[in-house]
Amino acid sequence: MSDCLFCKIIAGEIPANVVLRDHGFVAFHDINPKAPVHILVVPERHVVSIADVGELSETERAAMGPFIARVAAAAGVESGGYRVATNAGPNARQEIMHLHWHVLGGALLSQSM
Repeated sequence: MSDCLFCKIIAGEIPANVVLRDHGFVAFHDINPKAPVHILVVPERHVVSIADVGELSETERAAMGPFIARVAAAAGVESGGYRVATNAGPNARQEIMHLHWHVLGGALLSQSM
C-alpha cells in the first residue's frame, strides 16, 4: 500500500533499524520506545490488523509466532521475559493500519497494558 508507513519501511523507502527479516516478516526498532527494548514485527504483506490475519497465507501464519520468538532472542530479552502485544483498530489505539506486534522487554514492565 503506497501510503502505509510500514510498507515504505519494508520497501526500503524509509530507513529503519532492522533486527531481523525472514519468512515474510520484518522486525525493526520502534522510533518511540515504551520499554528499553521495543521492537515492531510486521508482515511484509499489507494486512490491516489481527482481525484480518486470515489474509495471510497458512505458511505466513505458521511462521508468525516462531519469528516473534526469534526476534525476542535476537534482542536479548528471551531469558528475562518479554511482552508481545498487538492493537486492532482505533479504540485499541492502533496508530498504523498495518498489522504489527510490539515486542517489549529489557526491564520489569508495568502491570498495565
